Amino acid sequence: MRAGHVEIPKTRRQFLCRSGGGFGAIALASLLERNSNGAEGTSPLKPRAKRVIFLFMEGGPSHIDLFDPKPLINKLAGQSLPESFGDVITSMGESRSPILPCKRKWKQHGEGGIWISDWLPHLTRHADDIAVIRSCWADGINHSAGVCQMNTCSILGGRPSLGSWVSYGLGTENEDMPAYVVMQDNRSSVVNGPRNWGAGFMPASYQGIRIQEGNDPIPHLNPPEGVSQNQQISKLSFLSKLNQEFATQFPTQSELDARIASYELGFRMQAEAPNVIDIANETEGTRRLYGLDQKDTADFGKLCLMARRMAESGVRFVQLYHGAGSKWDAHSGIEANHTSLCKQMDWPVAGLLTDLKQRGLLDDTLVIWGGEFGRTPMSEQGNGRDHNPTGFTMWMAGGGVRGGQMIGTTDDLGLRAVEKRVHVHDLHATILNLLGLDHMALTYLHKGRPERPTVNEGRFVNELVG
Repeated sequence: MRAGHVEIPKTRRQFLCRSGGGFGAIALASLLERNSNGAEGTSPLKPRAKRVIFLFMEGGPSHIDLFDPKPLINKLAGQSLPESFGDVITSMGESRSPILPCKRKWKQHGEGGIWISDWLPHLTRHADDIAVIRSCWADGINHSAGVCQMNTCSILGGRPSLGSWVSYGLGTENEDMPAYVVMQDNRSSVVNGPRNWGAGFMPASYQGIRIQEGNDPIPHLNPPEGVSQNQQISKLSFLSKLNQEFATQFPTQSELDARIASYELGFRMQAEAPNVIDIANETEGTRRLYGLDQKDTADFGKLCLMARRMAESGVRFVQLYHGAGSKWDAHSGIEANHTSLCKQMDWPVAGLLTDLKQRGLLDDTLVIWGGEFGRTPMSEQGNGRDHNPTGFTMWMAGGGVRGGQMIGTTDDLGLRAVEKRVHVHDLHATILNLLGLDHMALTYLHKGRPERPTVNEGRFVNELVG
């Protein structure tokens, strides 16, 4: 039964299902009103960033070997963890393993005196651009829970990813490109796989789009040879008609809406995406800046360069996985492990910051670096370090962040965050705030409950912009 072109629901259930689809738009309208007028006595949010590039070091980089020097580690090397540090539960169980010394050489860099080890010689050029948060902590003791929380704010699967919330809250700057893109540096599976960039209980259209490594980064994007544009448009039109008829019968299946939207987006991307992904026209100077002329840095350098190009093209949220497959997980042989991974990552990341800054993009592009947790001061398997979610380091640059500062501290062994502690909920709340989104006002109605991106927790880390 229809009235004009509007179909009238036949049952109460159909009415509720279709009405529920608009609740997200109502929540967003309310959020936009709050942002413009202020809410409950708070000052209006002022977006400092337009987009995000999240550099995810999967597996857990060692903060006490990169950004958080602890002289006591070397003083107590080979000894058991002092009783004064209390009980420690790691992924391998209760631990009293001997302290593993740090072999790094440390210097302070920039006007802010940022401590950076000799494993990251190129990043030191940007010491005054980065704000190092040395008091992060999380709840996930293993990789599955840790990676899940760093992406979704919860150690339990099923919630939307941060990029999905950003896509839902802000949309895209360019209708011919996806709002949320994910890339990884090798073919190994990231822990939890696509769930990390999934939309959870929100419509599937907000999930991240994985762009693959290799010569065919977006498989099946272009039509087969011999198929004209008119033929393709005709096929898409017919397919759309079939999909719409199916959607009318099954209005609650958001996956179909996402599939329809993906076909439409894919058609639009055929004109623009190849140009964004194709780096052939970049100058030799730019290619060297990202390390594309070096074997060790070429793979991640290409991803960083593509991230910059996507930022220019209006992609809202870009996430790069380095060490995909938990390569940073140095339970043993941390010297060889981190030496290799830092060499792969350091030059391209420094190049990305340099390029963004030169092009005037760093001011409104928030760059985030970190993993799901850090490493313990105690040894694991004699020459490695175990997982440490109770204290670790992340850094941010651009997007309104005041660089050249260190925020928070861990204890004397880098085991636990003790001052100005920053939970993952706080990190996500801060990222959203820098984009102009209030993490408590941004809601999505799911099963009658208003869901929020930070699970009703989190605070803005004011020191980042102070």
